Amino acid sequence: MSEHKVAITSKSEGMKSEVKAGKHELVIDEPRQMGGTDQGADPLAVMLGSLAGCETVVANMVAKEIEFDLQGISFDINGTLDMRGLMGTADVKPYFDTVNIKAEVETSESQERVEELQEITDQRCPVFTTLKAAGIELNVEWLKA
Repeated sequence: MSEHKVAITSKSEGMKSEVKAGKHELVIDEPRQMGGTDQGADPLAVMLGSLAGCETVVANMVAKEIEFDLQGISFDINGTLDMRGLMGTADVKPYFDTVNIKAEVETSESQERVEELQEITDQRCPVFTTLKAAGIELNVEWLKA
């Protein structure tokens, strides 16, 4: 087994978290109406951004392996959740119900090959598979740009 450890440190002030990952820094916060200072994206948006980033990395790795002409990829991702779970209602899950993923793939390849790239990428992306394992409904569409 080839184990890869991922680690961050975080220092918080109110709802704002200053996250360090190696030499990189990220601010995660809530908007003012939620009690934050709006100095960074909220945690759920960061999670969706992590999904886009992870899919991008894995798609590029897979493209090399299957000799796919990947010139670029853009994501439009949104998710819905019932805020009552976040606010403490016991019988409502506090995480996404649905995540919608639309990717536009810049390539000379066919739509069939785009779908092959998407299938392999989704099988190997740690963020995608974590969401899937949680039972979140994932609506995925990858199209040739």
